[in-house]
Amino acid sequence: MTKQTPEKTIHVVIKTLGNPHLWAVSAFLALLAIMHYSEPLAVVRIFERINSIVRFDMERHTFERIMFLVPVTYGTIKLGIGGGISIAVLAAAIMFPRVFLFSLWPREAFFETCGIIFSSALIVWLIYALREGRQRMAAMETAQHRLNLHIRRLGMLHTITSTLSQFLEWGRAMDIDTAIRKVSETMDVQAIWLYLLDKDKDELRLAVCRGLPEAALKSTIKPGEGPDGRVALSLKPVVIGSPSTEESTAVELSGYQGIQGMVIIPLIFKSNVIGTLGFGSKVPYLFQQDEVDFLTAVGDRLCMAIENARLYDKEHANAEALRASEKNYRDIFEDASDAIWVHDLSGKITAANNAMAKLTGYTTAELVDAYVHSLFTENGMAKIEEEIHQKVFRGETVNNHEQELVRKDGSTVVVQIGTRLIYRGGKPWAFHHMARDITEEKAVQDNLKMYVRKVNEAQEAERKRIARELHDETAQALVVISRNLDDLASGNSKLSIEDIRQQIKVLLEGVRRFSQQLRPSILDDLGMVPAMKWLAADLTKNYGIDATAEVIGNQRHLSPEIELILFRVAQEALTNVRRHANAHMAFLVVEFTDSGVKLTVQDDGKGFDIPTRAGDLARIGKLGLAGMYERTRLLGGSLTINSVRGRGTRVTVEIPG
Repeated sequence: MTKQTPEKTIHVVIKTLGNPHLWAVSAFLALLAIMHYSEPLAVVRIFERINSIVRFDMERHTFERIMFLVPVTYGTIKLGIGGGISIAVLAAAIMFPRVFLFSLWPREAFFETCGIIFSSALIVWLIYALREGRQRMAAMETAQHRLNLHIRRLGMLHTITSTLSQFLEWGRAMDIDTAIRKVSETMDVQAIWLYLLDKDKDELRLAVCRGLPEAALKSTIKPGEGPDGRVALSLKPVVIGSPSTEESTAVELSGYQGIQGMVIIPLIFKSNVIGTLGFGSKVPYLFQQDEVDFLTAVGDRLCMAIENARLYDKEHANAEALRASEKNYRDIFEDASDAIWVHDLSGKITAANNAMAKLTGYTTAELVDAYVHSLFTENGMAKIEEEIHQKVFRGETVNNHEQELVRKDGSTVVVQIGTRLIYRGGKPWAFHHMARDITEEKAVQDNLKMYVRKVNEAQEAERKRIARELHDETAQALVVISRNLDDLASGNSKLSIEDIRQQIKVLLEGVRRFSQQLRPSILDDLGMVPAMKWLAADLTKNYGIDATAEVIGNQRHLSPEIELILFRVAQEALTNVRRHANAHMAFLVVEFTDSGVKLTVQDDGKGFDIPTRAGDLARIGKLGLAGMYERTRLLGGSLTINSVRGRGTRVTVEIPG
């Protein structure tokens, strides 16, 4: 219990003595006392005079006793229960001496006095009960008011929460300005502002300002700077406003133009501040603690909404990136030049691209939901399951596995397959296959092997022919010349020296012609164009085929490699004209262009059937054409053969350079 100091006691006494109701009750009691003791006081003239005015000629003094109820009632109302009890006790003290000392009817006076005292007690109790009832009623009204206020605030919180949650329910990012406007409208505040923390720059940025001009607040502040900065640093609400005895209040409010009372709430998410939320009043006002608690709850919901919106934005961005990635993958999947398909562990195809449809002859719709077993032979499928699937299950890499694939029309193609395993939920779910058609490559390889074999055979045959010609012609001629020289030396020769010289000359011409067939010296001495013209002239002179050579464009020197390849192609083409075409006419055209050189050899012979693939030339015995094709490809050029039976053949070679 706090001990009362003398100064406080004196202050209470002075305050009590200064109460006018106390003096009024005291005066009324004094008047009643004079009336009640009129006989003993009659000796005093002034009391006798007062008594003659107010006594109303009542000998038993009943009226005075009843009138004692007036100060008791008045004192209880104005001075409280303690005052009423004190006045009642004082009234009893005034009335009882007369009962026992002066009353002519003591018995009646005693009962009247007791009745008055009982009535006084009853009045005090009734007034006390009435006052308690009023206080309870006031308390109930206050509680009802607070309950209504809480219900209203809960409704506001519900409205604010629903409003903020709609941003995510609508499937769009939250517009913070709209959210703050909704909060402002719901709470009916005069000013509201929001700072959000930029972690990268460690500063608070003004995100929203309503009810105030934007120039009234700084666009950026540092944590610890101003009221908002202090709140961001301390993580505690700050209340500033009137009435206040602090001199700093006016200084702090001066930074918020037009605001005369405000509360700033920290926005905290997972123990980290993300910003501050301020509420302001444009009239002098000091926010109470319950209001601060309510506004803190509003701030918590806004904080969660902001973080949810940020999370939504992040997830939305991730979803967009995922969709873009899926679209890119789908585009790559659909536009890939290699055939790609996916089938589950049971063999059911779940996806296939356009290249797969082109390779198999089925549409993508026909491939999806079909079983992969229909695309391979029984042995081939067994090999895939044994060699490929088991390897990928063991975690091994499977690439370049060759297998025959059965197309829709029943034909087969050779494909090179790469396989990997697709997991879903940590478990194997499907196989991803990528296949490349290598049928032509395989045919080219096979034909190349055949070509090499045929070339080797041709080379051996050519060696035999050269050896036979050297043995049958050149060697025999040399033997004859040697014998003629022996005969001439012994004097038994029938031939002259001139005849022997002529034999040697014929032999030399044959050797030269043989050498020209192997490699004409004109190609090295004069170049490609004269060598081409020599080929045409030789065809006309020795075989009776009307052949011409023509040059188009600005003639220029090419690399020795290109000139040799073009000469060999022309030589082989004219050899084919001589041997197989039964032609009467042939012409050879060399055309120089800016991008390269073009050679055309055409005849009017019988023509032939051209295979669909260049790789089949060697297989059908067209070794010369296969050699022309391979030589041209080595230089990055192209060879085109057009032939119609009965209408001749045209061979076109284009080489860049």
